[in-house]
Amino acid sequence: MDDVPDRIEHTVLGPTTTPDDVRGCLDEAIQYGMRACIPPCYLPLATDYANVTLSTVIDFPHGQGSPDAACHEARRAWDDGADELDLVCNVGRLKAGEDDAVREKIAEVVAAVPIPVKVIVEAPLLTEAELHRVGNLASEADAAFLKTATGFSEGGATAPDVELLSNYLPVKASGGVGSWAEAKAMFEAGAERIGASSGDVIVGEWREERDESGRDW
Repeated sequence: MDDVPDRIEHTVLGPTTTPDDVRGCLDEAIQYGMRACIPPCYLPLATDYANVTLSTVIDFPHGQGSPDAACHEARRAWDDGADELDLVCNVGRLKAGEDDAVREKIAEVVAAVPIPVKVIVEAPLLTEAELHRVGNLASEADAAFLKTATGFSEGGATAPDVELLSNYLPVKASGGVGSWAEAKAMFEAGAERIGASSGDVIVGEWREERDESGRDW
Protein backbone atom coordinates (compact mmCIF):
# COMPACT_ATOMS: atom_id res chain seq x y z
CA MET A 1 0.00 0.00 0.00
CA ASP A 2 1.81 3.09 -1.25
CA ASP A 3 -0.96 5.60 -0.52
CA VAL A 4 -0.80 5.50 3.29
CA PRO A 5 -0.04 9.24 3.77
CA ASP A 6 -3.11 10.26 1.75
CA ARG A 7 -5.25 8.01 3.95
CA ILE A 8 -4.15 9.74 7.15
CA GLU A 9 -6.09 12.77 8.45
CA HIS A 10 -3.60 14.55 10.70
CA THR A 11 -5.73 16.02 13.45
CA VAL A 12 -5.72 18.91 15.91
CA LEU A 13 -9.08 19.37 17.64
CA GLY A 14 -8.42 19.88 21.35
CA PRO A 15 -10.13 22.62 23.36
CA THR A 16 -6.88 24.61 23.68
CA THR A 17 -6.06 24.51 19.95
CA THR A 18 -4.43 27.77 18.85
CA PRO A 19 -3.77 29.22 15.39
CA ASP A 20 -0.13 28.18 15.76
CA ASP A 21 -1.24 24.63 16.54
CA VAL A 22 -3.22 24.58 13.30
CA ARG A 23 -0.29 25.94 11.30
CA GLY A 24 1.93 23.27 12.82
CA CYS A 25 -0.59 20.56 11.90
CA LEU A 26 -0.73 21.85 8.34
CA ASP A 27 3.06 22.05 8.08
CA GLU A 28 3.29 18.40 9.11
CA ALA A 29 0.50 17.44 6.72
CA ILE A 30 2.43 19.03 3.86
CA GLN A 31 5.73 17.48 4.95
CA TYR A 32 4.31 13.96 5.19
CA GLY A 33 1.73 14.15 2.39
CA MET A 34 -1.29 13.82 4.68
CA ARG A 35 -4.76 15.30 4.89
CA ALA A 36 -5.71 17.44 7.91
CA CYS A 37 -8.67 17.69 10.27
CA ILE A 38 -9.01 21.00 12.12
CA PRO A 39 -11.63 23.00 14.06
CA PRO A 40 -14.11 24.89 11.87
CA CYS A 41 -13.12 28.29 13.28
CA TYR A 42 -9.69 27.91 11.69
CA LEU A 43 -10.78 26.97 8.17
CA PRO A 44 -10.20 30.47 6.70
CA LEU A 45 -6.71 30.51 8.23
CA ALA A 46 -5.98 27.03 6.88
CA THR A 47 -7.15 27.69 3.33
CA ASP A 48 -5.01 30.83 3.18
CA TYR A 49 -2.02 29.08 4.73
CA ALA A 50 -1.68 25.82 2.82
CA ASN A 51 -3.05 23.65 0.02
CA VAL A 52 -4.08 20.64 2.10
CA THR A 53 -7.23 18.53 1.87
CA LEU A 54 -9.23 19.64 4.90
CA SER A 55 -11.83 17.97 7.07
CA THR A 56 -13.59 19.72 9.91
CA VAL A 57 -16.08 18.71 12.58
CA ILE A 58 -19.78 19.52 12.79
CA ASP A 59 -21.94 19.48 15.94
CA PHE A 60 -18.82 18.54 17.87
CA PRO A 61 -18.25 16.85 20.27
CA HIS A 62 -21.65 15.44 21.33
CA GLY A 63 -23.98 15.81 18.34
CA GLN A 64 -26.69 17.41 20.44
CA GLY A 65 -27.43 20.50 18.37
CA SER A 66 -30.55 20.94 16.28
CA PRO A 67 -30.64 19.76 12.65
CA ASP A 68 -30.97 23.39 11.49
CA ALA A 69 -27.91 24.42 13.49
CA ALA A 70 -25.89 21.48 12.16
CA CYS A 71 -26.88 22.30 8.58
CA HIS A 72 -25.93 25.94 9.05
CA GLU A 73 -22.58 24.90 10.51
CA ALA A 74 -22.02 22.51 7.62
CA ARG A 75 -22.77 25.13 4.96
CA ARG A 76 -20.51 27.64 6.69
CA ALA A 77 -17.68 25.11 6.86
CA TRP A 78 -18.05 24.35 3.16
CA ASP A 79 -18.07 28.07 2.33
CA ASP A 80 -14.92 28.46 4.45
CA GLY A 81 -13.04 25.80 2.49
CA ALA A 82 -13.72 22.40 4.07
CA ASP A 83 -13.36 19.47 1.67
CA GLU A 84 -15.07 16.96 3.98
CA LEU A 85 -17.18 17.12 7.15
CA ASP A 86 -17.18 14.88 10.23
CA LEU A 87 -20.67 15.06 11.81
CA VAL A 88 -21.21 13.74 15.33
CA CYS A 89 -24.15 11.38 15.78
CA ASN A 90 -26.51 12.06 18.67
CA VAL A 91 -25.79 8.94 20.70
CA GLY A 92 -28.53 9.72 23.22
CA ARG A 93 -31.22 9.70 20.55
CA LEU A 94 -29.80 6.47 19.12
CA LYS A 95 -29.90 4.81 22.52
CA ALA A 96 -33.45 6.08 23.05
CA GLY A 97 -34.52 4.28 19.89
CA GLU A 98 -35.20 7.49 17.97
CA ASP A 99 -33.82 6.08 14.74
CA ASP A 100 -35.87 8.32 12.47
CA ALA A 101 -34.48 11.45 14.15
CA VAL A 102 -30.92 10.16 13.85
CA ARG A 103 -31.35 9.29 10.18
CA GLU A 104 -33.13 12.51 9.27
CA LYS A 105 -30.53 14.76 10.87
CA ILE A 106 -27.71 13.02 9.03
CA ALA A 107 -29.67 13.17 5.78
CA GLU A 108 -30.35 16.89 6.20
CA VAL A 109 -26.67 17.67 6.70
CA VAL A 110 -25.69 15.46 3.75
CA ALA A 111 -28.22 17.30 1.57
CA ALA A 112 -27.03 20.71 2.76
CA VAL A 113 -23.53 20.47 1.24
CA PRO A 114 -21.94 19.03 -1.91
CA ILE A 115 -19.00 17.48 -0.05
CA PRO A 116 -18.59 14.11 1.73
CA VAL A 117 -20.03 13.78 5.23
CA LYS A 118 -18.57 11.28 7.69
CA VAL A 119 -20.69 10.29 10.68
CA ILE A 120 -18.87 10.00 14.01
CA VAL A 121 -20.68 7.23 15.89
CA GLU A 122 -18.74 7.09 19.21
CA ALA A 123 -18.38 3.33 18.88
CA PRO A 124 -16.98 2.82 22.41
CA LEU A 125 -20.33 3.99 23.82
CA LEU A 126 -22.43 1.64 21.68
CA THR A 127 -23.44 -1.99 21.88
CA GLU A 128 -22.93 -4.27 18.91
CA ALA A 129 -26.61 -3.98 18.05
CA GLU A 130 -26.42 -0.18 18.22
CA LEU A 131 -23.37 -0.19 15.94
CA HIS A 132 -25.34 -2.16 13.37
CA ARG A 133 -28.25 0.26 13.69
CA VAL A 134 -26.18 3.41 13.30
CA GLY A 135 -24.27 1.91 10.38
CA ASN A 136 -27.53 1.19 8.63
CA LEU A 137 -29.00 4.62 9.46
CA ALA A 138 -25.94 6.47 8.15
CA SER A 139 -25.99 4.41 4.98
CA GLU A 140 -29.69 5.13 4.45
CA ALA A 141 -28.95 8.85 4.94
CA ASP A 142 -26.31 8.76 2.17
CA ALA A 143 -23.34 9.53 4.41
CA ALA A 144 -19.96 8.91 2.80
CA PHE A 145 -18.10 7.40 5.77
CA LEU A 146 -18.49 6.18 9.32
CA LYS A 147 -15.95 7.43 11.86
CA THR A 148 -15.35 5.44 15.01
CA ALA A 149 -14.95 8.15 17.66
CA THR A 150 -14.31 11.80 18.47
CA GLY A 151 -11.34 10.93 20.66
CA PHE A 152 -12.90 12.97 23.48
CA SER A 153 -15.13 10.29 24.97
CA GLU A 154 -14.51 6.79 26.31
CA GLY A 155 -12.06 4.75 24.28
CA GLY A 156 -11.35 4.93 20.58
CA ALA A 157 -11.00 2.78 17.50
CA THR A 158 -10.87 -1.00 17.74
CA ALA A 159 -10.40 -3.55 14.98
CA PRO A 160 -13.70 -5.36 15.72
CA ASP A 161 -15.66 -2.09 15.55
CA VAL A 162 -13.96 -1.13 12.29
CA GLU A 163 -14.69 -4.54 10.81
CA LEU A 164 -18.36 -4.32 11.79
CA LEU A 165 -18.89 -0.77 10.57
CA SER A 166 -17.13 -1.43 7.25
CA ASN A 167 -20.05 -3.65 6.30
CA TYR A 168 -22.09 -0.48 5.91
CA LEU A 169 -19.80 2.31 4.68
CA PRO A 170 -16.09 3.12 4.38
CA VAL A 171 -14.62 3.68 7.83
CA LYS A 172 -12.35 6.34 9.29
CA ALA A 173 -10.70 4.81 12.36
CA SER A 174 -10.17 7.54 14.91
CA GLY A 175 -9.36 7.63 18.59
CA GLY A 176 -6.20 6.22 20.14
CA VAL A 177 -4.38 5.37 16.89
CA GLY A 178 -0.87 6.63 17.55
CA SER A 179 1.55 4.34 15.74
CA TRP A 180 1.97 2.60 12.39
CA ALA A 181 1.37 -0.78 14.05
CA GLU A 182 -1.99 0.46 15.35
CA ALA A 183 -2.89 2.09 12.04
CA LYS A 184 -1.93 -1.04 10.12
CA ALA A 185 -4.26 -3.10 12.31
CA MET A 186 -7.10 -0.69 11.50
CA PHE A 187 -6.38 -0.89 7.77
CA GLU A 188 -6.31 -4.67 7.95
CA ALA A 189 -9.69 -4.60 9.74
CA GLY A 190 -11.15 -2.64 6.83
CA ALA A 191 -10.52 1.04 7.56
CA GLU A 192 -10.14 3.34 4.57
CA ARG A 193 -8.84 6.30 6.57
CA ILE A 194 -7.14 7.00 9.88
CA GLY A 195 -7.74 10.11 11.97
CA ALA A 196 -4.89 10.78 14.39
CA SER A 197 -3.04 13.58 16.12
CA SER A 198 0.10 11.48 15.59
CA GLY A 199 -0.16 11.27 11.82
CA ASP A 200 3.45 12.32 11.46
CA VAL A 201 4.54 9.42 13.67
CA ILE A 202 2.37 6.95 11.77
CA VAL A 203 3.68 7.96 8.36
CA GLY A 204 7.27 8.16 9.61
CA GLU A 205 7.11 4.63 11.03
CA TRP A 206 5.42 3.35 7.88
CA ARG A 207 8.19 4.83 5.73
CA GLU A 208 10.86 3.23 7.91
CA GLU A 209 9.22 -0.19 7.64
CA ARG A 210 8.71 0.21 3.89
CA ASP A 211 12.31 1.25 3.32
CA GLU A 212 13.70 -1.56 5.46
CA SER A 213 11.57 -4.29 3.89
CA GLY A 214 11.33 -2.98 0.34
CA ARG A 215 7.56 -3.48 0.52
CA ASP A 216 4.67 -1.03 0.84
CA TRP A 217 3.80 -2.48 4.23
